Amino acid sequence: MQITFLGTGTSHGIPVIACDCETCQSNNPKNKRNRTSIHIKSEKYNLLIDTPPEMRLELVNNNIKKVDAVLMTHAHADHIMGFDDIRALNWYQEKEMPVYADPGTLEHIKRIYPYIFSDNNPGGGVPQVVLKEIEAKFKLQDLNIKAVPIYHGDNLILGYRINNFAYLTDCSKIPEESFELLEGIEYAAVDALRYKEHPTHMSVDQAVDLVNKLGLKHGYLTHMSHRVEHEDLVKYLPDNVSPAFDGLVIEV
Repeated sequence: MQITFLGTGTSHGIPVIACDCETCQSNNPKNKRNRTSIHIKSEKYNLLIDTPPEMRLELVNNNIKKVDAVLMTHAHADHIMGFDDIRALNWYQEKEMPVYADPGTLEHIKRIYPYIFSDNNPGGGVPQVVLKEIEAKFKLQDLNIKAVPIYHGDNLILGYRINNFAYLTDCSKIPEESFELLEGIEYAAVDALRYKEHPTHMSVDQAVDLVNKLGLKHGYLTHMSHRVEHEDLVKYLPDNVSPAFDGLVIEV
């Protein structure tokens, strides 16, 4: 299973508008972070998680032409505002796109993009999507998927377990019952906003603690802010944890 980190940045993206900090002004491409998303490719299926504002650029930059389905974690702007770009995939693949999410996120999608679901939409193309309420566990070809409830501050959103990998972005805490859903995974992408603790995201140290608690072979940090400079973070982290970066491809 091949995983491509399409974006690894927080809601502002990196560089942040009007910011002169070291990370935002860095020439290191690993400090340039689009909003967070990943693409998963198995032998039989291609899966996209979230549709961030830079979705078009992320897919173009990584030469990704195939997406069989989309999983949504939640409906915050940095995870949903590229949704309209699904229509280009419709045109290329000549088929509708199934989109899986919890009921609240599906309602947000309908409210944010009413024209997609309206019978009165003269002119212009719209994404051809089939909204599907997420099941606790289901299978898409050779991908075994479990929806993993996680806390994003006071909000309960979704992480995902896909085979031996888990995607846990926008996470401040994991409910005890969700740890059972993560038993046996070997790799994970874990939210790590900054070094200092934050009410709605894990800090770097909290993310490392989670990687160790899960007993992973390796953890990859994502959803990082401009408070985190890539090379400094590499030096800070233990050997079993790495900062992801836009365009990173791993095999798990």
